[in-house]
Amino acid sequence: MLKSTIITAIVVALSAAAGCTNQSDQTANQSNQTATQVDTTQTYPTTTPTAQATTPTTTPTGQNAVSTSDREFVTQAAQSNLTEIQLGQLAQKKGATSAVQQYGQRMVQEHTQANSQLQQLAEQKNLTLPQDIGEQNKELVANLSKLSGTNFDRAYINQMVQEHEKAVSLFQRQAEEGQDPDLKAFAAKTLPNLQEHLEQARSLADNTTGDTKPTSTPSPTTPSTP
Repeated sequence: MLKSTIITAIVVALSAAAGCTNQSDQTANQSNQTATQVDTTQTYPTTTPTAQATTPTTTPTGQNAVSTSDREFVTQAAQSNLTEIQLGQLAQKKGATSAVQQYGQRMVQEHTQANSQLQQLAEQKNLTLPQDIGEQNKELVANLSKLSGTNFDRAYINQMVQEHEKAVSLFQRQAEEGQDPDLKAFAAKTLPNLQEHLEQARSLADNTTGDTKPTSTPSPTTPSTP
């Protein structure tokens, strides 16, 4: 009887030990699974910053890009301003009338101002203005430099009519068809002033032409004989 009791106690003890071992193994497995899940969840966020970091690289660049036609406008407008300035300086020195001299002074002042505004726009858009008026305009300045008196006045004013007709056409086209909004605004703002220059030049051309018409000098009268 005592022996049976001892054997039974040993079996119960072994069963309890086996149960503890199984529970320990299950607990360990659960811990491993939990750790695996934690590790797995922790690996996901590492890919998110990479995707976010690449987003700014798609921001469009080249905000200062200027079309070919707008670049041509800038070049032609700058050369026109420089030519008007040089011819205006010439008119101040060689003009035979105060009207021509004053017109030349106005051209120097207002085209210098217009070119300064154009220079600021060009710098904002990484453009370089020409510093040369071009061979054709150089020849024009040289030819006018050889004239004097009323011949100079007439040639200068007639040239101002032609130059401002071209300038008005250039700025009007840019104001209507230009692609760059800043250059379009500049052209539209400057256009009325160029139109005033043209009208004044036409008026001076009429007066200059009238002044240069030959006047008849009275012939000396001979005393009548009685």
